[in-house]
Amino acid sequence: MRILLTNDDGIQGEGLWALAHEIKNRGQEIVIAAPFNQQSGMSHALSFANEIEYKRFDNPDCEAWAFDGTPTDCVKIYLEALNDKNFDAVISGINDGSNLATDVLYSGTVGAALEGFLHAIPSLAVSRDKNSVIDFETSAEVIVDYLEKILSVIHEPFLHNLNIPKNFRNDKPEFISTRLGKRDYINAFTSRTDDEGRAYFRIGGKICDLDDGEGTDIYAVNLGFVSVTPLQSDTADYEEIVELRKIFRG
Repeated sequence: MRILLTNDDGIQGEGLWALAHEIKNRGQEIVIAAPFNQQSGMSHALSFANEIEYKRFDNPDCEAWAFDGTPTDCVKIYLEALNDKNFDAVISGINDGSNLATDVLYSGTVGAALEGFLHAIPSLAVSRDKNSVIDFETSAEVIVDYLEKILSVIHEPFLHNLNIPKNFRNDKPEFISTRLGKRDYINAFTSRTDDEGRAYFRIGGKICDLDDGEGTDIYAVNLGFVSVTPLQSDTADYEEIVELRKIFRG
């Protein structure tokens, strides 16, 4: 098995290298294509009209490349510009912080995995709760176990968003298939003025879950499950398409 690894925490990300070591220890081949630096919140952004510097990352255990771009840049450039698409899977992560509910729309972790999926490669976006007692090494074992199992039963491209909880329910990893919840942030923007008179906003805020009911990814991780949410690239509203056709015919 040959796996392309990426992330949005940067080439030095602890979760990225935990995955790399776990995959290598199982005798599988890996290639890493990750950003120079932190790229959280970049979603599926591409660096149009920018020069994207890239260089070989010095690591004796695997082929690794770093790019001065977004997570999606990393995957797209490696697969297309470097012309190497011979992968059995793409894994983006392990992100240091969950990507739950509507946060997947902003997530660079999910954006990079989506690029793999758009190239017809089975892809995982993987995140771990910021306050999790489950270390990256254990999380990596869980994720690689999952990938090996799911590839044995699903034989077509997929995009799965996985979240590792704070604690495992019953002290062992249990997976559950979920839908996306709905999440927003209170006081998401704070305004500041620095000593030089420069005014700026900082994005942050306190989490406010608007839908964390049974069946959601939020509900699952709160109970200690590893949530698995299948995603798709087609965001069309098919019910609305039908309604619009009725209006246009009228």
